[in-house]
Amino acid sequence: MPVEEPEFDLKVAVKRPIAEGVVLLSLVRPGGDPLPAWTPGAHVDLLLAPGLVRQYSLCGDPRDRSVFQVAVLREAAGRGGSEHVHDRLAEGDTLRARGPRNRFALVDSPRYLFIAGGIGVTPILPMIAEADARGADWRLVYGGRTRASMAFADQLARDHPGRVELCPQDETGLLDLDLLLGVPRTDTVVYCCGPEPLLVAAGERCASWPEGALRVERFVPAAKDDDEPSAAFEVELTLTGTTLTVPPDRSILEVVEEAGVPVLSSCREGTCGTCETTVLDGVPDHRDFLLTEEERAAGDIMFICVSRARSPRLVLEI
Repeated sequence: MPVEEPEFDLKVAVKRPIAEGVVLLSLVRPGGDPLPAWTPGAHVDLLLAPGLVRQYSLCGDPRDRSVFQVAVLREAAGRGGSEHVHDRLAEGDTLRARGPRNRFALVDSPRYLFIAGGIGVTPILPMIAEADARGADWRLVYGGRTRASMAFADQLARDHPGRVELCPQDETGLLDLDLLLGVPRTDTVVYCCGPEPLLVAAGERCASWPEGALRVERFVPAAKDDDEPSAAFEVELTLTGTTLTVPPDRSILEVVEEAGVPVLSSCREGTCGTCETTVLDGVPDHRDFLLTEEERAAGDIMFICVSRARSPRLVLEI
């Protein structure tokens, strides 16, 4: 259930450029206490300013509980988060954080194909270390606009010769996804993170792969056709003993918040996983960009910022 998650302070210990348009933040507890545990693929919420919450993938070593590391790309057409980090956040500053949480976890597999585009390489870094620790076979194909814009590129090529293929677009063109994904494999899980066109193209190429073989992570909603017309429905909140009506033009999250029930949320776009809620009865209409088809079919969790109901009533653990 989306209850209030504890917030904690982080201090910017180090801020340094690591590629064109990319800065690396090393974040520590001001008093030196250990940070929350995390696993490869996890992200953390950074409360950069009032009303400005952003999710960033953790790219350091999960075994090191003294520091969180995140890499932030300046996005000129973004919504202000990256510009705040690049232009206003300084070493010594303190900010609030929540998490970490993981909707992009590394599943068990004998073989992995990692495909990264630009800053999408960040969650892949700890996955590679974990794959090595598990003794799994893996390969990384990493694309970017230019070699200078590709964070961690030199480090990856140096530390993993023969396993990392760097593909700057101005040198090699776009990633050859037909070559990479044209033949389905039953022994391989594909992890892909990067710009939306890359994720869409990977999804198209993996349509004939085994279900669940492709894992992607988004921090912005995917473009999609208009949803089916929405109808009003009821939600019963079992922990608060309240029943509410959700009209066609409001989300469950908005209605629950308006009723004064405290719930946790962040992106409000179905991409971050913060508002994950247990479904006790009823059929959700999933409109998020997180759940696998198997998870959607199970119908036991939903993300109330965007998803609705296919049944007249939902019973939620709130």
